[in-house]
Amino acid sequence: MSAPAKKGGWMSSLTSSFANFGTAAYSKVNSVLGREGLEVVNPEGGQEDVEEEANRGRFKQEDRESYWKMMHKYIGSDITSMVTLPVLIFEPMTMLQMMAELMEYSDLLNLADECEDPHMKMVYACAWAVSVYPAYQRTWKPFNPILGETFEMVNHNGITFLAEQVSHHPPMGSAHAENEHFSYDITSKLRTKFLGNSVDVYPVGRTRVHLKKSNMTLTLTPPPSKVHNLIFGRTWIDSPGDMVMENLTTGEKVILYFQPCGWFGKGRYEVDGYVYNKDEEPKIMITGKWNVSLSCQPCDVEGEPLPGTELKEVWKCNEFPKGHKFQHTYFADDLKSFKTAPQGLLASDSRLRPDRYALEMGDMGKAGADKTSLEERQRAEKRLREAKQEEFTPRWFKLSGDIAPTPWGDLEIYEYNGKYDEHRKKVEAEAAGKPIDEEQLRSMAFNPWQFEESEGQSVALEGQARPVEILPVSGSS
Repeated sequence: MSAPAKKGGWMSSLTSSFANFGTAAYSKVNSVLGREGLEVVNPEGGQEDVEEEANRGRFKQEDRESYWKMMHKYIGSDITSMVTLPVLIFEPMTMLQMMAELMEYSDLLNLADECEDPHMKMVYACAWAVSVYPAYQRTWKPFNPILGETFEMVNHNGITFLAEQVSHHPPMGSAHAENEHFSYDITSKLRTKFLGNSVDVYPVGRTRVHLKKSNMTLTLTPPPSKVHNLIFGRTWIDSPGDMVMENLTTGEKVILYFQPCGWFGKGRYEVDGYVYNKDEEPKIMITGKWNVSLSCQPCDVEGEPLPGTELKEVWKCNEFPKGHKFQHTYFADDLKSFKTAPQGLLASDSRLRPDRYALEMGDMGKAGADKTSLEERQRAEKRLREAKQEEFTPRWFKLSGDIAPTPWGDLEIYEYNGKYDEHRKKVEAEAAGKPIDEEQLRSMAFNPWQFEESEGQSVALEGQARPVEILPVSGSS
């Protein structure tokens, strides 16, 4: 690993120099495919034949042509919720489940809370923020949650995690997680810009982590991402730019720079930066690759390593399952299963979605049909709310009235209302230590709907949506 450059040099020019970094090796495909403005990017930097490289990917040629005809009119638009996408590009997880993936290495937050050194505290906290990137580089699309859908997680590092879809237009989710060392709150909203064969993704969200023993609050601003080769070529993701974590209580700050993939793959995965004290002096340098590990070393005010110190590894990525179709981690597989489900699982939980489960079982036809059915049912619910002149109200979160500025737009903040704690205590008291009945959980019908089943179903049938079915489950998920 190479050490970051000095403050005043490399670190002070990160933003201005971003546009000058070499981008990935581009092969024009206009002459081959007749698609003006489309480019195929090979993240490994290979100089393969343009047509061969363009024809890689999950789409068959006829699928590409059809998909391109459907999508080209949206170039320049935010396609977050305006386009119905084919299920063949989906993975059997929802956005709410992906939000929970940030908890895989939550032991780093435990270390941050216990650490007495204020600068190492920030090292552990920012390593936790980076740790999710190997999982988030998957090239499959998660399902958009249904309004009112939830996801619960227990049995991991003493954490209770809850996420809820609080808005459909625009799509927004909120989550709250807690254990003895920290509480975590996020309002998540993505803004996109479709560019033809790629899409820019801007994380218009707000994250708060409160370290309990330290009594400190941290905030996180991640870099944007770019999904390359949506239609032509091998799909891959890059997240170039700054990640900023601030200690709102004491003033320390971490700035990490995610290098863009350059020519012949140069710089891919590399991340470098510093922990700064409240006077904006570098105290610890951080370096590594976000798909492998991060290390740190004390530094002087010029950003140079202190004599007699060595790089110390603070985080290492866990191994991934070999040959997993959807590139899921072991932790992601646990999130899809009932291993991490609590007693009295909410019927609105993502695990119970029939389209998600059908895709996991490899039944593409049923997954597509069930996805359409759920979307039609959601539209029926909206019509019923409008007929009743009612607004959707989240069950576990509330609109705070606060507006948070982000680099990509202002954000309405939803906050945890605490009612889930009361619900969980009641459920656990009723269970009285009984083991979780997985068969009973598997037999539950997915139900995120705001109104009674009979009302919602009747309106759904008017919209020609068929009843939602749950596939019989055999073996582990």
